[in-house]
Amino acid sequence: MSDTILPTSAFDVAEVRARLQQVGELGADEDVTVRLLAGGRSNLTFEVSSPNRSWVLRRPPAGELLETAHDMGREVAVQSALANSGIPVPRIVYSSSDAPHAGGSYYLMDKVDGTVLRTDADFESVPFSQREALSHQYIDSLAALHTQDVEAVGLASFGRPEGFLERQVRRWTKQLSSSQSRELPELDRLSAALAGSVPAAAKPSVIHGDFRFDNMIVQLEPHPSIAAILDWEMSTLGDPLTDLGLVHLFWEGWKGIDNPIAGTPTSHAGYPPFSALAQRYSSTTGTDLSNQVWYNAFAFFKMAVILEGIHTRFLNGETVGDGFDNIGAMVAPLTERGLAALTA
Repeated sequence: MSDTILPTSAFDVAEVRARLQQVGELGADEDVTVRLLAGGRSNLTFEVSSPNRSWVLRRPPAGELLETAHDMGREVAVQSALANSGIPVPRIVYSSSDAPHAGGSYYLMDKVDGTVLRTDADFESVPFSQREALSHQYIDSLAALHTQDVEAVGLASFGRPEGFLERQVRRWTKQLSSSQSRELPELDRLSAALAGSVPAAAKPSVIHGDFRFDNMIVQLEPHPSIAAILDWEMSTLGDPLTDLGLVHLFWEGWKGIDNPIAGTPTSHAGYPPFSALAQRYSSTTGTDLSNQVWYNAFAFFKMAVILEGIHTRFLNGETVGDGFDNIGAMVAPLTERGLAALTA
């Protein structure tokens, strides 16, 4: 294989090429090239290309994995279930749950054309006249996901919504203890505060778990739309307001923090504030948002735990790509904002 831009241990390119041929996606005489895609600071994401078309391959990161994280089977299951639901997800081409050459599992999906809005420069590049409409598409896509009939799409057993919030706090606290590289007493304090103030859960739905523009393909012409929602590794059946709490974090909650992960829309004129998105979401879904501050605080906690895990893998030399060296510095300010949200 030629022009392969990836660690030699990332996966067996010849094996992947054979599987594409097996399922009729690649001709017998066609070769493939591979490149590491931007982003993917958790799972590893690659573009696999033939002379005529491209696919995207996802596999777990190198090194020790957090329990319940990096679940390729989960991504395959939810994307397959939502394929005909109106939620924009790429078609699954091939998946394997027994792939020692690819971190244990991997899958291939169609590559969807469009734009990923990842950085502040990306958000600034969106024409001013399109920013509000794009924002509405974003929050409306979340509302559409949360109002799916889980029985109809075959996801009624996709998770255990009973006791979901309590388990989430325990699970992320456990993952913190298994992946941290330093003492983090304020993050421990935030964990305890969340555990001691869990609200009554909203009606359960399919949730994404990482709903931000960095995990989407958008198209701006002829009008703004969400072409594909990606990165379903944290999806499950649970409390939808945990997704909305993450929307708050990504939309404005981490504004002002030195952030190599993703831009913040409300740092730019023309993007409506989170309060406007939350009101639109509530009107569409009929969901009571009176306890939203708890979910916002939980989002700060969850992101801090995730970033601490990535920081530890960076220190151990187990990451691929740029932008990891500053991620550990985000943990403390995210923790502070989570504590502040609970006491506001």
